[in-house]
Amino acid sequence: MILHALYQLYDRLSLDPAYDIAPAGYSSQNITFAVLLSPEGELLQFVDEQIEQPLTTAGGKITWVRKARQLIVPGQAKATGKGINPGFLWDNARYMLGHDSKGDNPARVRDAFAAFRAKHLQWHNEIDDPAYRALCRFLHDWQPQRLSEWPPLPVMENGFGVFRLQGDADYLHQRPAIRRWWEQFHRTTPEARTTGCCLITGQPEQAIARIHEPKIKGVRHAQSTGALLVSFNSPAFLSYGKEQSHNAPVAELAAFRYCTALNALLHGPRRQHHSIPLACGTLLFWCGRAGNSETALTQLFAESGEEASKAPPWLLESLRHGTPLPVEEADNPLHLLLLSANAGRIAVRYWLQTTVGQFVARLHAHYQDLRLERPGHDKNRAFLSIKALLRETAAQGDFNNVSPLLEGAIVQAIAEGTPYPHAMATALLRRVRSAQPIYFQRAALLKAWLSRLPDRKGEMLTVSLDPTRPDPAYRLGRLLAVLEKTQADALPEMAVSLRDRCYGAASLQPGLHFPRLLRLYHRHLPKLLPNLRAQRQQLLAEILQPLAQMPARLSLEEQALFAIGYYHQRLALFSGKAAACAA
Repeated sequence: MILHALYQLYDRLSLDPAYDIAPAGYSSQNITFAVLLSPEGELLQFVDEQIEQPLTTAGGKITWVRKARQLIVPGQAKATGKGINPGFLWDNARYMLGHDSKGDNPARVRDAFAAFRAKHLQWHNEIDDPAYRALCRFLHDWQPQRLSEWPPLPVMENGFGVFRLQGDADYLHQRPAIRRWWEQFHRTTPEARTTGCCLITGQPEQAIARIHEPKIKGVRHAQSTGALLVSFNSPAFLSYGKEQSHNAPVAELAAFRYCTALNALLHGPRRQHHSIPLACGTLLFWCGRAGNSETALTQLFAESGEEASKAPPWLLESLRHGTPLPVEEADNPLHLLLLSANAGRIAVRYWLQTTVGQFVARLHAHYQDLRLERPGHDKNRAFLSIKALLRETAAQGDFNNVSPLLEGAIVQAIAEGTPYPHAMATALLRRVRSAQPIYFQRAALLKAWLSRLPDRKGEMLTVSLDPTRPDPAYRLGRLLAVLEKTQADALPEMAVSLRDRCYGAASLQPGLHFPRLLRLYHRHLPKLLPNLRAQRQQLLAEILQPLAQMPARLSLEEQALFAIGYYHQRLALFSGKAAACAA
C-alpha cells in the first residue's frame, strides 16, 4: 500500500518542474565541480559549480552559503562498498581524473580511473557526438600526474563532478545525442534478469529489481549514502531459494518510481513542503492532488510562530472553530508516513491514508484538547508543533532522549484522534518532578492526555482555573501554588522556591508532606500585609473546605490533575484572579 501510493505520486511530481524529478535511467546528484574541455579534448580548467543558497539561522537571520548544485545525471547513485563502480559522464575526482589528495590507497585510485576510462572508451564508436569524442580523446591521453599543472579546487575533494565542452551551455550528459543513446541503452533488458509479476502494478513478465534503487536519502539518523525501504540480507528472511529483493518482487521501473518519489519528498528541492524531521525519524505527508494543502500544513507544522500565522485563513478558521474546509481541499487524499533509521535500512513507524478534511478535523480536536490559558507574557503561537510537543517529553528537552515508540504513538494519537499514550504523561510528570517548571506546553499536554482517557467519558477540563472542581488532586495542586506564593511574598530573598524543594514529594505522597507544608505556611502568614493575609486565608479555606482528608498517594492520572491545578492556581495568583475566585 505504501509503495503503491509512492508509485502513483511519481506521476504527479514528474509533471511539476519544481520537483526536478529524475526520469527512468537517471538520478539526482550533488555536483560541486565541472571539468572544462576544449573541442580537441584538452583540459582547460576546473569550474566551481556550487550555487549560493539562503540559510535561516536560529535567530531568524538569513545568510548565504555555497552548496552543491543538484543535477539530473545518467545512472543511479553510486553503491557503497569496496568494488569499482564508475559512473557515466559524472563521478568523483578519483574516477574522473585519478586524483586523490589523501593518497591513502593509490592502487585503488589508479584502478578507479582505469575503469572510468575503459567504460567511456568502449562506447566511442556508438555515440555519434563530437563532444563525446573529445571526452574520449581526453581520457585516452590523460595522465593523472599532470594534475599539478591545473591545481584542483577544494570542492573536488568530496564532491561529484561533470564534464562540459568549451562554448557549450549544457554539460556533456545533457547533450541531445548522448541522451538519446543513453535512454536507448538503458531500455535494453539483458536476458539474464529475473522476471515475474510486479506486486505494485500487477503486470506479469516484468524485470524484477534485485535491489530497490535509488537508495533513500534524507531520513533522520540514516546513513548519508542512503538506505533501503525493502531489503533482505539474512537467510531467515528468504523463501523458495530467492535472493535479496526477489522475495518482494517489484519491477525495476516500479522500484525506481517509488524510490525517486520518496527521495523527492525527503531531500528534493521542495522537501520543506513534505518533510518534518522529528526526534527519531522523519514525518512525511503528501496529497493526492496538487493544491494548497501541503504548503498550508507545512506552515502550520513549523516551529516558528511567524510561519504558522502565514497559513491560509480557511485552515486557521477550521482549526480554531471547526468550520468545514473548502470542498476542493477537504476531499483531497492525504498520506502520512513516519520513517526512522535502522542501520542501513528504513523502518516504517506509522502510515495513514485519509483526506485533508478528516485530518484537519482531528487536528482541531487535538488543539481543543490542548487549549489552556496562557500567561500574559507568553508570546508562543496558538498551534504547538509536533516537534515542540515531543521536546517536552525528553529530559532537558534533548531530542536524542525521545523514545522512538513514544514519537510514533503521539503522531498516531494526533492523526487518528485516539488517546494519547500513557508513556507521554509519565515522561512529562518525570520532568515536572525533577524540579523543572510547569509551564503552558507541559500543562496543556497533560490536560490533553486526561481529556482522552477512556474512563473519563468525555469529561473536559476547563481552560482556566475552576474553583468548583472537587477532585482532591486538583485542589492539592492549587494548594501547593498558594503555599509557594505565600512563602515567596513572605520571604522574597529566598533563592529556592517551595516548588523546587517539595513538588515531587508532595505530588506523590500528599498525605505525608502537606501537613508539614501547612505548618510552614502558618509561620509565613504573619509576615504578609493585612489585606493580603486575609485574602490568602480566605483562598486557603475555599481550597481545603471539600477535603475531608488528604490521600496517601496519587495515581498517574491524579498527578496530572495535581499539575494542572497547580498551573491554574499559579496563573490566577499572578494575574490577580485569586481574590475573585475566593470571594
